[in-house]
Amino acid sequence: MLVGLCSDTHDNLGLARSAVDTFETEGVDTVVHCGDVVAPFTAAVFDADFDFHAVRGNNDGEWALAETIDEFGTYHGETAHLTFEGADGDVDVAVYHGSSERLVDGLVDSGTYDYVVRGHTHQRRHEVRDGTVHVNPGGLPFPGADEAYHVAILDTDAGDLTFFGLTA
Repeated sequence: MLVGLCSDTHDNLGLARSAVDTFETEGVDTVVHCGDVVAPFTAAVFDADFDFHAVRGNNDGEWALAETIDEFGTYHGETAHLTFEGADGDVDVAVYHGSSERLVDGLVDSGTYDYVVRGHTHQRRHEVRDGTVHVNPGGLPFPGADEAYHVAILDTDAGDLTFFGLTA
C-alpha cells in the first residue's frame, strides 16, 4: 500500500496542488496530512482519488476546516491512530502535528507504533528509534527549515520511504 505524507501547507495552493499531483502520479492509496492546512479552500485541494486523513495543526483555527475535510475524508482532531495493510501484516501509524516534542518523543518511544508521522518543524526527518520510524515529510520552506517543500510516500509493503521535493 502507498501512503502519501504531507504537512504544513499553510494555504499555499500551488504547493498543495503539486502535492496532490505527485500523490496521484505515484498512485497512492491514502494521503495523511499532519496539520496546518489552515483554511477550507486549501483542504478542498485534497479532495482527490485517494483516501484522505488529517489532524489539527497549531494554525488550523478555521471553524469550517473539520467540516470541509469530513465531506471527502476524515478529520481526526488532535491525533490519529491509523492502521494500514503491509506485506507482513498491519502497519500502525500515529499521526500528530508535533507541537509538543515531549509528546512526539512519547509516541516514538512507546513502542506501540511502526511509524510516528508528524509535522510542525517544517524540517524533513526520517529516523528509526528502537524499531519505530519517526517521519516528518517537511513543510512550507522558511529560514532555518527545509529549502523546499517536500512530501513523502510510504510503501507499507516494502517499508520504504521516499521524499519528493516540490515546486508550485
